[in-house]
Amino acid sequence: MSRVSIILGSKSDMPVAEKAIAILRRFGIDFDIAVASAHRTPARVEELVKNSSADVFIAIAGLSAALPGSVAALTVKPVIGVPVSGKLNLDSILSIVQLPPGIPVAAVGLDRGDNAAILAAEILSIGDEAVAKAIQDYRKEQADKVIADSEQVVADAGC
Repeated sequence: MSRVSIILGSKSDMPVAEKAIAILRRFGIDFDIAVASAHRTPARVEELVKNSSADVFIAIAGLSAALPGSVAALTVKPVIGVPVSGKLNLDSILSIVQLPPGIPVAAVGLDRGDNAAILAAEILSIGDEAVAKAIQDYRKEQADKVIADSEQVVADAGC
């Protein structure tokens, strides 16, 4: 049983999805992944969402980025939208964050599949101590890296 369902608007969104996959694997969270276009295969989007046992959805899309909103319209479970960068980055960002009242979608930054997976993990951590611990460990590693970087900068500057 997958706890997170990742839906891509197109195969070209896979580099963004790979960031999410790496984080979900690191945290030991089961996921599934599929390609389904809100515009070209709306029945497939509905089938994937309605038949999913996932607790959280990550919808990754560029251009008009209707996919996250379409997924959110079909479920009451949390949906995290990831806008994919392109020629007109504002299109995908605004398509996700400017949904109408009553159908919210959480949004992360352009191409931030990693942040979408972290947010999904945080949602799941509410009822899962193992996921909460994995997030805490990850944050400590991030903090340790910043401290190490600072020490290196100081050393490189000769201070």
